[in-house]
Amino acid sequence: MGKRILQRRRGKGGSQFRISAKGKIAPVRYPNLRTETEEKLIVKAILDERGRTAPLAQLEHGTGDISYVPAVSGLAVGSSISLGPNAAPSIGNILPLGRIPEGTRISNIELRAGDGGKLVRASGGSAILFSKGNGRAILRLPSGKSILVDDRCRASIGEIAGGGRLEKPFLRAGPRHHAMKAQGRMYPRMRGIAMAVVYHPFGGGRHQHPGKSTSTSRNAPPGRKVGLIAPRKTGRKRLARTSTEVK
Repeated sequence: MGKRILQRRRGKGGSQFRISAKGKIAPVRYPNLRTETEEKLIVKAILDERGRTAPLAQLEHGTGDISYVPAVSGLAVGSSISLGPNAAPSIGNILPLGRIPEGTRISNIELRAGDGGKLVRASGGSAILFSKGNGRAILRLPSGKSILVDDRCRASIGEIAGGGRLEKPFLRAGPRHHAMKAQGRMYPRMRGIAMAVVYHPFGGGRHQHPGKSTSTSRNAPPGRKVGLIAPRKTGRKRLARTSTEVK
């Protein structure tokens, strides 16, 4: 009997598959607005957090409190940004979507008002405020998908710093190993058909082939739940022929 497959071991959630707390600075989210007026924040430092693709901006409030947000391109130590509905729509400022002009590039967007920022936080990322009205705003995400959110949700003006990060390749497996470990990702990834039969349901055989259907039931046992989990459709997509083509 072979050992448990890697997917099953990761599903248990052991310590070797979790993101380490070492190198983490603090929770990254927008500060709660104490008043409805504009509040000035000073960028005290630009920091690099382990496992995060974008640099962090350490913001100091007038009261001396400290908060952290993903830094946008153009921020520097000593810069001043504004927080609140009455802030100007300039680079780095944080304000609700309802107060941002249409067509502006934004980042670190709240999915629900007051959640601190959930969308578009990776390095070099930015979304476009497509349109707004009736208390809603339509956003065009970097993936090309459009979503509808409440216009009270806050966002930062500008794109996240660190763009072009992927242009520098990993030349050796060691640096990539440490980068993937810091993010809690599985590395290296080995194909199931390349394994031995005792290590994976698709392993074994004289050639590299699954040997069985890759479609798997949703209720399959943990050792067999690999491949396409409860797919809606499989195979090549065939175009329906119209009545004119048939004639």
